[in-house]
Amino acid sequence: MKALLINPNTQSIEEIDITGPDDIVQLIGYDTITSDEIGPQGDRLYFDEECFLRGTSGRFQIDTVIPVSGIGVIVGSADEGATLRDVVSDTESVRGRLKYL
Repeated sequence: MKALLINPNTQSIEEIDITGPDDIVQLIGYDTITSDEIGPQGDRLYFDEECFLRGTSGRFQIDTVIPVSGIGVIVGSADEGATLRDVVSDTESVRGRLKYL
C-alpha cells in the first residue's frame, strides 16, 4: 500500500510502498509505535512513541499535532487505525502542512 515517509534529518518526504504494520516498525526503527490522525480522510502519522525519551534527532510537526522526533510514516486507515490502506494525502499537500523544528 502507498505511504509517505518523513525524514526530518534530510527534510524529505518520499512516497513508498509498505505491506503492513511490520514495515512501519522497520522504517521507524522501534517497536513502540503510536499514531495520530492527521486528516479527515483517515490518514494517520505513525511514529516512535518514546522518541523524546530516546533523544532521537530531527523534529517535525504537521498542522497542530504534537511535534515528533525521528522518522514518521503516514498511512491511510479505516476503523480508527485498525485497518491500514493507501494514504490519501500526497507529498505536496503534506509538505505544505509540515514544518521542521
